[in-house]
Parts: sequence; C-alpha cells; structure tokens
Amino acid sequence: MSPENAHKAAAADHPILDLIQNRWSPRAFDANTPVLDSDVHIMLEAARWAPSSNNAQPWRYVYGRRGSAGFDRIRATLKESNVIWAENAGVLAIVAARLTFDDGRLNPHAEYDTGQSVAFLVLQGTALGLWLHQMAGFDAGKAVETLGIPEGFVPLTAVAVGHRTDHLTLPTDRLRERELAPRKRRPIPNIAAEGTWSAALNM
Repeated sequence: MSPENAHKAAAADHPILDLIQNRWSPRAFDANTPVLDSDVHIMLEAARWAPSSNNAQPWRYVYGRRGSAGFDRIRATLKESNVIWAENAGVLAIVAARLTFDDGRLNPHAEYDTGQSVAFLVLQGTALGLWLHQMAGFDAGKAVETLGIPEGFVPLTAVAVGHRTDHLTLPTDRLRERELAPRKRRPIPNIAAEGTWSAALNM
C-alpha cells in the first residue's frame, strides 16, 4: 500500500486480509489511463465464480469502456452528482439480477447472490491494482430503456472502474473532503450476536 492510501486503510479491530483492509471507493479517477481489456476479463471471471442459490448465477453485467457508445449510455443513466466524477473512470457498468430460475420460479435470493458476484468483482479488481466505486445513484428505469434490459431483470447498481489520481482533481470541495475522510464501520457488537438477537443489533 502506498503512503497516499495509508489514511484510508480500515482501522480493523482484528487481523483481516490486506485486500479487504485497503479496499475503498474513491472518486478521483484518472481519465488518461485506460483499464486493460485483460483486467476487465479477469474481473468478470472472478464475478462469474461467486456462489449462488441452486447455482442460478443471476448476475448480469453491461459495461462500456471510456470513449465507447456503451460507456456514454451508462453514463447517461447516472445522477449528475455521480457523472461529474465517474465520467473519468476507465469502465462503467450496470449490474442487473435475473429474478427467476431457469424454470420460471421466482428466485428470492437473486439480488443477494448478485451482490456476492459484485463483491468478487471488486476484490479481484482491487487485487489487480484497480479502484472500483459502486453507485446507487443511477436511474434504473433509464438503464432498462437505454441498455435494452428485458423484463425479468432488475438493475441493482452502477460501478465505476479505473485508476486513481490526486484528490485535487475532483471538481468540488465536498468531493475532495470525502476523498480524504477516514473510513468508519459499526463495531462488531452492533452487527453480530451469538445465540440470539441482542439490543446492540438495534443500533
């Protein structure tokens, strides 16, 4: 980990993988450095090997490289507050989940499993030296329309992938401050209890 990233390392209470400790979601992407095709394929390979209920593999990715029509279509689905920084990423993607199994039955775990696939994608990208930022700030309806996503699939998140650059390149003071802000998480007693639910889990 480079010194410039040291301030973003998770202040973990217990030893965890460096890959997890050092992963975070920047906004300052370098518009001049593309993401290699081979790295995109490696990340998608990791994503496809995520676990899923009945091996249904409900995740679907539509992506575009910067400068392509696909990238522009995905960028057009983002909220303006995300466009102003995400347009500098090397790759943009929309991730959707197939809501049914192959036999037409509803898959109640589709969104959960798709989230696992994205987590695999993010960790693999981090291992490659790339940076990824997931976004809830996009128009799902517009994504369906502009990307041709059929009925039975629901867009869940947008993802920006790229190389980091200096936080000072971000266009607003608020974004620059957020880039430097320390990462925080709830303590373990607020997220896990042994044996039964505890009052701390209500926090």
